[in-house]
Amino acid sequence: MVKPKTIHDFGGFPQALYDIQYPAPGAPALAARIGDLLSPLQLIMDESWGLDHGTWSVLAHAYPGADIPVVQLSLDATKPARYHYDLGRRLAPLRDEDVLIIGSGNVVHNLMLMRRGDAAPAYDWAIRFNDMVRDALATGNHRALIEYQLQGEDARLSVPTVEHYLPLLYIAALQAEDETMAFIVDGYEAGSLGMLTAAAGIAAQAI
Repeated sequence: MVKPKTIHDFGGFPQALYDIQYPAPGAPALAARIGDLLSPLQLIMDESWGLDHGTWSVLAHAYPGADIPVVQLSLDATKPARYHYDLGRRLAPLRDEDVLIIGSGNVVHNLMLMRRGDAAPAYDWAIRFNDMVRDALATGNHRALIEYQLQGEDARLSVPTVEHYLPLLYIAALQAEDETMAFIVDGYEAGSLGMLTAAAGIAAQAI
């Protein structure tokens, strides 16, 4: 849509979060281009939803002026990990068309097991899973990311639901061969939220 609204799709947080508006313009032409790249998959050009917190909560820090056109691509969480990785590979031409692609979420995201307190240590399983993901990105071992469930209990606890993990597979799929990943942020919040941030094609100092 031309003017996507700001969606506050969460509950139980301070009012200040619900007051945030992120009036970035949409980019219908880019949405159509994505549809072409993913054809014959049928994409629905939604005119009703807008930008939810998975988009604006990141962009509000990176581009606080809301002065860049934004298209939000939804996820079909019923599809397996390989499906999402393959879709990401088909978006690769956008990297040469001045399009910044962001996969937002948390590698480790377990709200049920959050530890309260500023100095709450990370769980051992969170550290192990986060380390696996970082090492796989650093070495280009995308198979390990796709088959993350082979990590057993570490994966089950780190990824209790898939919507925070799947965006990572799009970014991995867009990593060119022999391209180095820059790790901009790492660490944990509340013991069970991983803050790992990886970027391909952008120098760390430029972010």
